[in-house]
Amino acid sequence: MGTNGHRRRVVVTGMGAVTPLGLSLPETWKNLLAGKSGIGPITLFDASEFPVRIAGEVRGFDFAQWRNRNEAWAQAGRSTFFALQAAREAFQDAQLERGAGEPERFGLYFAAGDWGIDFERFVATVASSWGDNGKIVDPSKYLARSETLLEARRELEIQPFRTVKHLTREFGVEGPVSNCLTACAASSQAIGEAFEWIRRGDADVVLAGGSHSMVYPLGIAGFSLLTVLSKRNEAPERASRPFDRERDGFVLSEGAAVLILEELSHAIERNAKIYGEVVGYGSTADAYRLTDMDPEGEGARRAVEFALKKGGVAPEEVDYINAHGTATAVNDAIETKAVKRVFGDTAYRIPISSIKSMLGHLIAAAGATELIACLLSIRDGVVPPTINYEERDPACDLDYVPNAARKVPVEVAISNSFGFGGQNICLVVKRYDET
Repeated sequence: MGTNGHRRRVVVTGMGAVTPLGLSLPETWKNLLAGKSGIGPITLFDASEFPVRIAGEVRGFDFAQWRNRNEAWAQAGRSTFFALQAAREAFQDAQLERGAGEPERFGLYFAAGDWGIDFERFVATVASSWGDNGKIVDPSKYLARSETLLEARRELEIQPFRTVKHLTREFGVEGPVSNCLTACAASSQAIGEAFEWIRRGDADVVLAGGSHSMVYPLGIAGFSLLTVLSKRNEAPERASRPFDRERDGFVLSEGAAVLILEELSHAIERNAKIYGEVVGYGSTADAYRLTDMDPEGEGARRAVEFALKKGGVAPEEVDYINAHGTATAVNDAIETKAVKRVFGDTAYRIPISSIKSMLGHLIAAAGATELIACLLSIRDGVVPPTINYEERDPACDLDYVPNAARKVPVEVAISNSFGFGGQNICLVVKRYDET
């Protein structure tokens, strides 16, 4: 708390993104408003024998520009480089110097996901390590083979903490640092916790967001086995169909999104541009099932209500909802039910959209990307669409901004993120008001 006992106010002063729709935030936002799809055939590995052969890949990214700058990054992974790029864009947008002025008051709360094992080398190691009975791997053989086949630094760089380490060194973070990996809700939770750090006085500036790249063989295989991915391989740009009656699952994607959260007086003192104010954060767990949400949306409802209450925002004040909207049959219906339980009849007048219809699901980076969309909607007075919405589902009967962006004044917006196993996060942002 501040010296007068009041909670400190938190604003957003910089943003950056690397997504399947663009290598920068302006490019991504432009394509979102145009209703473009970033989904296409998988090119990062041979997926010809997989039931799912489509994903949202980041294309045209210059990895060499980062690897050549620092020897320590030689074996870093895709998600790490996406994080570095998005963070650099956010830093430049916020006009911050390394260390943000006071490094010890500068924190990092991130959602750094993995980027996949060295699959070919891993398989070669396992295949050459079978025991004499040919049924199980001999540990001693595996250890010996791994020393010659696997690259130690690359295996280390798979770990999510390495992304966090690279970010702290690159941007001079000497304050509190944490990583959060609560599945699909991860970067929203990271932003929410960063918000709390600043409110209670643990930091003045926090770099928050997420990065992930699960477009690799085991990532696609795992989600395929869970039967949650769309199999519209012949029409990838039409595969992600949130809230549509014919939806058949989400599309796995990769990317990063970063926001600079800053204590209000700190931002004002340096005359920073302010995108909006973070006012509410709700976090709950369903404690229901390993992958499924509570069928009544109980945890989701409580998360939204907590966030609104914390922000001092009445349900009727919300102008836009950026939905979790994965395009799975169950989750979209449950999210719709939760929204109606919170907002009552008001739910039918609030524009709701899922940008996963265009981006796919960025997993640990999804929530941060979606909160950025809320802030840009406030700035520009336009909300992005839910593309591929063609047939109404009676269980999903709200206004999902079908197929075309809509001009509408937005003063208050919320972003929902509901992770596997019922990890529910809601963030509330509003237009910055000096009063």
